[in-house]
Amino acid sequence: MNQLEQLPIPLLEWYRENARVLPWRSDPTPYHVWISEIMLQQTRVAAVLEYYRRFMEALPTVADLAAVEEDRLMKLWQGLGYYNRARNLQKAARQVMERFGGVFPGRYEDILTLAGVGEYTAGAVASIAFGVPVPAVDGNVLRVAARITGDERDITRPQTKAAVGAALQAVMPLQAPGDFNQALMELGATVCLPNGAPLCERCPAGAFCAARREGRTADLPVKAPKKPRRVEERTVFLIFSGGKVALRRRPARGLLAGLWEYPNEPAGAPCPVEALRLEDGPAGKHMFSHIEWHMTACIVTAAGETLPRGWVWADRAALAREYAVPNAFRAFDRAVEDRIS
Repeated sequence: MNQLEQLPIPLLEWYRENARVLPWRSDPTPYHVWISEIMLQQTRVAAVLEYYRRFMEALPTVADLAAVEEDRLMKLWQGLGYYNRARNLQKAARQVMERFGGVFPGRYEDILTLAGVGEYTAGAVASIAFGVPVPAVDGNVLRVAARITGDERDITRPQTKAAVGAALQAVMPLQAPGDFNQALMELGATVCLPNGAPLCERCPAGAFCAARREGRTADLPVKAPKKPRRVEERTVFLIFSGGKVALRRRPARGLLAGLWEYPNEPAGAPCPVEALRLEDGPAGKHMFSHIEWHMTACIVTAAGETLPRGWVWADRAALAREYAVPNAFRAFDRAVEDRIS
């Protein structure tokens, strides 16, 4: 991986000229960096910006995050998906309050003990917020390193990630570890692209990149194929009465744990309430990491106000303020909006 020895100077020069202006970069406190890194997992920067702004307005400190009610936290997170990220944020905030006196820890090893924090996030926070010279190796960084060095090892294997981290540690500039890590991430996100052709003519490593020289950018990095998702056919019951829609809370554990949803069951299940009228509704599809839901809505005009225990009626204002309904049900938003007041 001796190509990496040539990387720091041109990479940092490129980053200082081309880095996107982002709020957590403009004010890189430990709390800001940590929240942004968790939000950015599995999520594009453009999608995160507004969520980050709202989150910081509502919960500006780690103490605020530790104390907020879970339903309020889930509402702030609604639409970002992977809701366990938000629950782990709160667990970690409480750990900071209880174990570190409310002060975010600055040692890599301590950051790594927080709920929901792995090696990448700990490395990002430690290097960016505290100047600790540790690598932060995510998918973008693995792709950049594989292409620059011509590395054909499977980047989904922990051994490959560990080897890349060690190689980057060896060349990391001690005076700018945070900029170095962010520059690698930025290069992967904006130039050394994962889908389609990378923008090699803009790359500060173009002169010594093995994949560019050998015409192998489409072949690298090497990744083991994912297992196919299991498909589930489901009926979503959109149940209305008096300008309100019925919601139920999902179980505390498992998929979309603890969130509110439109009642749904495996396809063919009977309507769960007494109905005056049943109509066919829209269809939708949502892909989780291992499961794919194929959903068809049944629009139900309820015969009365009685709902199963634990279910609630929600009007337009309650849906907007109180109940976090996950993106899995976004295909039914219009049908609901048209029928509630």
